[in-house]
Amino acid sequence: MKANTGLWGLVLGAVCLFTACSDSQAVNAAPPALSPAPALTMKIKIGQDVFTAELQDSPSARALLERLPFTVTMHELNRNEKYHYLSAPLPAAARPVGRIQSGDLMLFGSDCLVLFYKNFKSAYSYTPLGRITNPQRLAALAKKQDVEVSFSR
Repeated sequence: MKANTGLWGLVLGAVCLFTACSDSQAVNAAPPALSPAPALTMKIKIGQDVFTAELQDSPSARALLERLPFTVTMHELNRNEKYHYLSAPLPAAARPVGRIQSGDLMLFGSDCLVLFYKNFKSAYSYTPLGRITNPQRLAALAKKQDVEVSFSR
């Protein structure tokens, strides 16, 4: 009987040893590949031109995405931007931006959506939402006082 007990002890020890090795391999194994986070983008249609905007990963931009799709009339201001007051505010985190770039999409206050079509310095504070990736054709906005703009996924 003692021989059987010793044999079972060896078998049990071997099982534990192999189990421990496989567990340590699992701990050291590379984690499964994560799928990339979905890009925060939207389409902006002005006349026949469709632009792609890359949005910041922020509460403000995400709240804007939740409202899509919508179409608004954006009005001219200062020969460098078009703006529209939203019917309800978005979360705001305004900060001085210093320099505005053509294609910047920002929030002034908590309810004024602004699309810039010229580069310039600014002392105003905005909540950045994102920017149009191909802003070259935006200069044509200067020719119109008011424009109809559609925002969609």
